Amino acid sequence: MPIPEEVTGDEIDRDVRQELQSLPKTLAEDVARNLVMVARLLDEDPEAAYGYSRVALRLASRVAAVREAAGFAAYANQKYSEALAEFRAARRMTGSVELWPVMADCERGLGRPEKALDMAGAPEVHKLDKAGQVEMRLVAAGARRDMGQLDAAIVTLQSPELASNSVQPWTARLRYAYADALLAAGREQEAREWFAKTVESDRDGSTDASDRLAELDGVEFMDALDEDEDESESQGESPSAEDDDKD
Repeated sequence: MPIPEEVTGDEIDRDVRQELQSLPKTLAEDVARNLVMVARLLDEDPEAAYGYSRVALRLASRVAAVREAAGFAAYANQKYSEALAEFRAARRMTGSVELWPVMADCERGLGRPEKALDMAGAPEVHKLDKAGQVEMRLVAAGARRDMGQLDAAIVTLQSPELASNSVQPWTARLRYAYADALLAAGREQEAREWFAKTVESDRDGSTDASDRLAELDGVEFMDALDEDEDESESQGESPSAEDDDKD
C-alpha cells in the first residue's frame, strides 16, 4: 500500500521504536512507516488502517507493538475474533494487562457478555491503572446492558470517578455512558442532568452529549443547506406568480 513520502517512521513513539530495534534497519523503517499510517487512519478510515496493519503484520509478526496495532485496526473494523487473537498474542509477548479491557470488549462484540463480565472480575483488573479500571467499568456496564440488565449497568457505573468533580481523560465518556443508561431505564430527568455534566467535561467534543441534551430539551436544529434550498425555491416561485398576474 502506498505511503506518503513525508512519512518517515520517526513519528512513532519511543517505546515502539525501541521494540523495532530487534529488526534489520530497513525492515524496521518499513514497519514503522506502516504503523504510522495505522495510527493516522484508525479513526477516519479504519479500513485503510486495517490494510496497513496487515502489511506491518506480514513484515514483523513477532513484534508486540505490531500485533497490538493489528488488533486495534481489526477492532475498529468490528473484526472482533481477529482483534482478540492479536491482543492475546501481544499480551503473551509483553505480559502486560493493559489490553485487558479491550479484550473484554471484544468478547462483547462476539456476543459473549458473560465472558466480558468474568474478565471484569478477574485479578488482572487490579493491576490496571486508573484509566484502565475506568475502561473496564465501562465494558462491564455495556455487558450488563447487552444482557438487558439496565439497573445493574447503572450501578456498575456509579463510582468515585463518576462522582468526582475533577475532569480526567475518561470523565466525559463515563458520564455519557451513565446518562445513556439512565435514559434507557426511563429516568429522563436524571439522564438530562448527566448529559449536561458530560457537556461540561467534554472539552474535545468526543461525544454527542450536546445533541442528546438538545433532543431531551426539544430543540430542533435546522440544516443551513436545507434553509438555503427552501429560500431558493421560494424565490424561484415568485416570478412565475408575477407572470400569471400579468397574463
